[in-house]
Amino acid sequence: MSETQPDAQKPDPKLLEALVCPATGGRLEYNAAKAELISKTAMLAYPIRSGIPIMLIDEARKIEG
Repeated sequence: MSETQPDAQKPDPKLLEALVCPATGGRLEYNAAKAELISKTAMLAYPIRSGIPIMLIDEARKIEG
């Protein structure tokens, strides 16, 4: 299965390691297929647009567990 984002659209892996959920301060999981960062604790998915994580709670998508 190939990733949906071109290389220019991928966020920097070091940046992803440093980011935490703004709602909980917890760990995030990168979902390349959906281009988003998942906070299982907050049940939110933060979008990544043009390779930039949008870390605003108002922009996050609610996910179901």
